Amino acid sequence: MKQQSGFTLIELIIVIVILGILAAVALPKFSALQNDARVAKLNAARGSVQAATAITHSTVLVRAGVADAAACPGGGGTANNLVGLAGTVCTEAGIINLVFGYPASSAFGTAGIISAAGMSSIFAPTLAQLNTEGYGAIIAAPVTTFSVIGGTGTIGATGAQTNATCSFTYTQAAAAGASPGVSAPTTAGC
Repeated sequence: MKQQSGFTLIELIIVIVILGILAAVALPKFSALQNDARVAKLNAARGSVQAATAITHSTVLVRAGVADAAACPGGGGTANNLVGLAGTVCTEAGIINLVFGYPASSAFGTAGIISAAGMSSIFAPTLAQLNTEGYGAIIAAPVTTFSVIGGTGTIGATGAQTNATCSFTYTQAAAAGASPGVSAPTTAGC
């Protein structure tokens, strides 16, 4: 006679229970990883804004208000390199609008702090184009609120999303000699 071999019902139940326990332990850890990733992305964006602010300002100071002779490689004409209320500076991607020598809190589709910080692969993006990169922004000059979409605080339809509870703000320079402000990040809704 042939003897049959296999798993008993008890062995199968024990394996299923162990898998259930592992899933219950791993699922909250996975959720926390997503939150951590959004916080890290927010901090990276904040660092990019701070770096773009410093680099743009130093470029304008080096050029000392002398207008560029040649057109900017990214298009848009020539930059005036003014440190005053309204200036422009040429970058590899195009001309950035300035306020007192720092990137402006410009409307979507125009080059300001969003373009200077490289928040999108598009130089002067719309909100929908920014959303495809996982970011949102609310522009109410002189303040731009940057956010990472995807957390519990995300609102708006696809292509028009923002998240005020996973965000930081950029406040453009208010006067000559003043620097712009970058707030601490808010991460409650990441």
